[in-house]
Amino acid sequence: MSSTAPSGSSSFPEAIPARRAGAAHPGVTRATGAGLNAVPMTDAMLVRRVLDGDAAAFTTLVDRHAAACTRFAMRMLGNREDAEDATQESFVRAYRYLGRYEERDYFRTWLFQILVNRCRTMAQRRQRQARVFHSDEAAVRNASVGPAVDGAELRSEIERALAALDPEQREAFLLKHVEQLSYDEMTEITGASVSALKMRVKRACDRMQQLLREVSDVGI
Repeated sequence: MSSTAPSGSSSFPEAIPARRAGAAHPGVTRATGAGLNAVPMTDAMLVRRVLDGDAAAFTTLVDRHAAACTRFAMRMLGNREDAEDATQESFVRAYRYLGRYEERDYFRTWLFQILVNRCRTMAQRRQRQARVFHSDEAAVRNASVGPAVDGAELRSEIERALAALDPEQREAFLLKHVEQLSYDEMTEITGASVSALKMRVKRACDRMQQLLREVSDVGI
């Protein structure tokens, strides 16, 4: 793998739209763009094409991973504008330093490492007092949060419970139960040990259970 930036430009290609959230399945899909739609392309194959100067291949990587990146950033930062900024900045950095990506690694893991660092930096810089977090049914189901509250009330209470978590616990919870990453991948992204991450996830789930039981007990 070349250690140089993509040929032709060292900046984010104009062909990549800002704040674009595609819904393609991560991993192996049929790539788009000239010359890319004939065979399934892995992330590593697309990276090689980008390093050879094919900007359309990076567009495919953006389409493949932007939705998950924005979803994670939105829950960490509390609003869509900040989440989109963090996602866009992460792709810019990924493009700029793409030569450092090693084919033995998963591109998604490497990208999330960049994204997590951007979210941490933005959160520390802006020091928000109030945050609104967006969650989905999968996060609730995977966390085993106990008695359910119907519909919109459930989503509202989950958002509040997520906001009440320690930032490290919230980060670990989202990576594990929403992004479905392995603990090895989470270690690579966060720099924390597997044992520390397991403890953060457990404490996050325990805290979520406690908060939602309190809601259920008072009949909200």
